[in-house]
Amino acid sequence: MERRQGRDNWAAMHGGFRWQVPDSFNIAQACCGRWAREADAGERVAIVAHGAGRVLTFAQLQQEANAMSNLLLGLGVRRGDRVAIVMPQRFETAVAYMAVFQLGAVAMPLSMLFGPDALEFRLQDSEAVAAICDESSIANLAQVRALCPLLRTVVGVGGAAAEADMGWEAQRAGLQPEFAPVPTRADEGAVLIYTSGTTGPPKGALIPHRALVGNLSGFVCSQNWFGFDPRRPGSGSDAIFWSPADWAWTGGLMDALLPSLYFGRPIVACSARFHPETAFTLLQEHGVTHTFLFPTALKAMMKAYPQPRAQFDLKLQAVMSAGEAVGDAVFAYCRDQLGVTVNEMFGQTEINYVVGNCAMNGRTQEGTGWPARPNSMGRPYPGHRVAVIDDEGSECPPGMTGEVAVHRLDVHGDPDPVFFLGYWKKDDATWRKYTGDWCRTGDLATRDADGYLWYQGRADDVFKAAGYRIGPSEIENCLVKHPAVVNAAVVPKPDPERGALVKAYVVLAPHVAEARAIATRGRESFDAALIAELQTHVKDKLAPYEYPKEIEFIDALPMTTTGKVQRRVLRLQEEARARARAH
Repeated sequence: MERRQGRDNWAAMHGGFRWQVPDSFNIAQACCGRWAREADAGERVAIVAHGAGRVLTFAQLQQEANAMSNLLLGLGVRRGDRVAIVMPQRFETAVAYMAVFQLGAVAMPLSMLFGPDALEFRLQDSEAVAAICDESSIANLAQVRALCPLLRTVVGVGGAAAEADMGWEAQRAGLQPEFAPVPTRADEGAVLIYTSGTTGPPKGALIPHRALVGNLSGFVCSQNWFGFDPRRPGSGSDAIFWSPADWAWTGGLMDALLPSLYFGRPIVACSARFHPETAFTLLQEHGVTHTFLFPTALKAMMKAYPQPRAQFDLKLQAVMSAGEAVGDAVFAYCRDQLGVTVNEMFGQTEINYVVGNCAMNGRTQEGTGWPARPNSMGRPYPGHRVAVIDDEGSECPPGMTGEVAVHRLDVHGDPDPVFFLGYWKKDDATWRKYTGDWCRTGDLATRDADGYLWYQGRADDVFKAAGYRIGPSEIENCLVKHPAVVNAAVVPKPDPERGALVKAYVVLAPHVAEARAIATRGRESFDAALIAELQTHVKDKLAPYEYPKEIEFIDALPMTTTGKVQRRVLRLQEEARARARAH
């Protein structure tokens, strides 16, 4: 079904937008404290626990945060100290963030999926003085505790209490529910998030309190304005938010949890492993209206439920997606089957929520929105000056591939609040991130005449094969359109004649994988026929040099904790195989 995209108000929105960032600003006060002072704080729901039938109101969130702030203060945590938070989506995770923020300390989110080595590096490098964890992470944390001498206290939540220095629930009864928040500056550090690059150890990006303000224009635009109106936050809205994105990474924290609370709206917490049936059931049960679903999740949902509205009663008003290119197959699925135009967004931990789409999904509102174009990253969100630049830092003309970069100043010459403060204890790395006032992202794109950006891949993912420049995203998107494919990753395979061949790693749809398993004896012929079919599928839709010369079926692609395909892992595997063949 075709949907009207409405007026194109992008230029007017940019021209009329001005940042308003106070000198003193604290995320906890903006996301919880001000709502807790309202008359309806005892009824206004902040967080809904999926499967538990429990809710946490803003009044309760503030009281619990006050108590935890008092606990941390009593443990010697002071302004600027780093506090690790190693928990999934649950009430206490949100409580911990609010407690750390209003204390003036720095929250350091760590994924519960991190193993001992990953935890040790981050705890050591950040010099964290305290950690708050639950049963999902206490075992790994306990393994490295002795190796982190600056980590004075581990607070255990729920089942982690027995192995921690103290249990949160046991301490809670003796703590005061009042706390005087620290008046932090807007440019003071609030969050330390470690990002993994292609080389070297992870780097800690120090995010200031003001960065939340810098996120809001993108959040409002990508969530279609409805329910998140900055002119009337929290009033008369029926918006309910959910995302499977872990609250321990930028997408879950800055794109989901904090913006939802900022606008006084409830967010659903679910710590269960992502599964398409769980996702659709949750959307239906809680009447979720707004969501952030990464492309990998949307692809799985599309394959599992081609016509979801035949089985689920959905109330979706907006879907935002980020992390990888969405692709036109997923774009069409969201439009035709979920009933919304997916708004693709682009950003990174250091400079988040800067580019994207703002389709209104058939509902009109004067002065808002611009059409979404399938496969496009979108345009710069209001308040952000974004360009495609060359190696020298000059803006590329339309159609020329360059690196996406964000300018320190917006179109009016005012400082953009979304910027990170720098890499933790790595001034040289911070300096290398910039070319003049342009902050480089490491992502390649082209810009068309209308200002839309078109993703070409990570700078280190693009490769040459037989002299042709290959961007993996387009080929992967084409493969996923085939009904036999759930997901795909394209990497170069070293080749002595051509330099590299295009190789695809493919995850098969369950019914195809089952048929392949049954055809044990004839697997070679089964695989050969399917590979030829997939190669023809790509040849018919893309340039002849882009089709994968080799296809390898794999049970699952290597993924980051943020849902991004780790092409580098596969690329290194191909390089190792090539060295082995040479010997």
